[in-house]
Amino acid sequence: MNDVDSVADVVAMACLLLGAFLCLTAGVGLLRFRDVLSRMHAGTKPQAVGVLLIMTGAAIRLTGSSVTWMLLLVAFFQLLTAPVSAHLVSRIAYRRRHVRRDRLLVDELAGTRPPAPPEGGAPGGP
Repeated sequence: MNDVDSVADVVAMACLLLGAFLCLTAGVGLLRFRDVLSRMHAGTKPQAVGVLLIMTGAAIRLTGSSVTWMLLLVAFFQLLTAPVSAHLVSRIAYRRRHVRRDRLLVDELAGTRPPAPPEGGAPGGP
């Protein structure tokens, strides 16, 4: 084993451990935070960075072009879907009034009209 392999192993191990730690903190944040927006933030930000670090550590350690392309696709779709899903969850939570609006610093949706009640639903319902 030469010095280049040992340095690559240490860097890969550091990326894997830091990524796993960030994913763990995302899970703990989902359990500990009380607000929907806080949980959404805790579930997307450290988890996305943690998965990217895990993919980086795996790409350093594993060899082969097919493995590298697969890891790049996983990282790309992670970066593509995490912000979109967080945005949709926050909009739904806001519209269903699960967000404490007094704690918002900026409320960009305050002027929008509420969604129409569902068909066949009781008038004046949530």
